[in-house]
Amino acid sequence: MVDVVDKPTRSRMMSGIRGKNTRPELLIRQGLHRLGFRYSLHNKNLPGKPDLVFAKYHALIFIHGCFWHAHACHLFKWPRTRPEFWRKKISENQERDARQQQTLQQAGWRSLIIWECALKGKTRLPLPEILHTAANWLQFDNQNAEISGSTEGKKF
Repeated sequence: MVDVVDKPTRSRMMSGIRGKNTRPELLIRQGLHRLGFRYSLHNKNLPGKPDLVFAKYHALIFIHGCFWHAHACHLFKWPRTRPEFWRKKISENQERDARQQQTLQQAGWRSLIIWECALKGKTRLPLPEILHTAANWLQFDNQNAEISGSTEGKKF
């Protein structure tokens, strides 16, 4: 299938997609900071450069975009243009995520993944609920966990 926009427009659109300081990430950062949690950002020495690093709790939070990590929710759809390219790219993202999670777990880190669909779209959860769940996980849970949109539920 042919792209619906020309190459310069597509290039401009793709260059606008950020990997850091996204709106979902900022919402979580600001909310947890208001609750008294202190963290560092995007530690380059840890696999996957976690979005938030809570050294005190030996815990990490990743805020994953549903498209880039192929989450099974309404926000993810396989692109119809260049399907081979996108299947390879997104599959590699998933494989890399799995390797990084395993490495982090072996090093003693706990990880919480907050999916984009929990923060936006028709299945979003109320932000205070997400923050409360994340705060409780940081303080009391010793397992890896995920928070996703309401139809998928929270996986603990």
